[in-house]
Amino acid sequence: MALWIPVTIAAAVFQTLRFMLQKHLSTGQLSAAGATFARFAYSAPIVLVLTALWLGASGQPVPEMDGRFWAFALMGGLAQILATVCVVLLFKQRNFAVGITFKKTEVIQTVFVGLILLGEGVSGPAFGAILLGLVAVLLLSRTPGSANSWWTDLAAPATGLGLASGVLFAVSAVSYRGASLQLDMAEPALRAAVTLAAVTSSQMIGMGLWLAWRDRAELAAVWRARRVAVWVGLMSMGGSFCWFFAFTLQNAAYVKALGQIELILSLLASILVFREKVTAREIGGMALLGVSILALIVAV
Repeated sequence: MALWIPVTIAAAVFQTLRFMLQKHLSTGQLSAAGATFARFAYSAPIVLVLTALWLGASGQPVPEMDGRFWAFALMGGLAQILATVCVVLLFKQRNFAVGITFKKTEVIQTVFVGLILLGEGVSGPAFGAILLGLVAVLLLSRTPGSANSWWTDLAAPATGLGLASGVLFAVSAVSYRGASLQLDMAEPALRAAVTLAAVTSSQMIGMGLWLAWRDRAELAAVWRARRVAVWVGLMSMGGSFCWFFAFTLQNAAYVKALGQIELILSLLASILVFREKVTAREIGGMALLGVSILALIVAV
């Protein structure tokens, strides 16, 4: 089995646990921005220390990070922040499993972003899989119990937030792969760690300055929520490292496609943990989206 496969599955597990914790924080203790900042504030320092120790133990110097590296890293970091805020806001409007499914449209959109940023193309069968995924999104855009026309529900805030998060997460995934490939280091795992340290540090500083300017009370709230927020940071660190590691090993579209196992995990969390009702139509939409991703794996 290729190494990127178990690494990607581990990333999906960590990410599901993180979103579960962020949903808990966002529904009672923190705003969407605060729940997002908690992810970076409680992970970046640990990532920096562990990466420094790793570099020291391996006897390798800090690699050169040129302008192209930082362009990819900062673009990916900003896109990830905005995408995470969209997902946290989405949790307030729809249930956990559907929220994650909307977010997972990133898999389909990663193909387009990869083509634009890294020159990765798609075949005819892959494009067919993408169209099948769009049908699934139309099913999921339908508000439960709504008597409105489908195009009215498609314009609803929940749908917009979900699709926006998908685009932004796609940009971040491709950008992180682009950044890691700029580093002149032989070991993929260490390249992933250095890239992750650079990105999470910039995200922590950027969001910290933003909150200090716009909402200082939320910074205090993040500290008060530390008993849960620290676990958000740890899950984020584990998940982000696995994603970054997988991106250094394999095409971002392949990695995100396999990451669809998160759909199953989020559905189980929605039913077993949050005790939320998932309708037959929503299950059908998620299943159809899963089929489209499997078709994409075969076609790419």
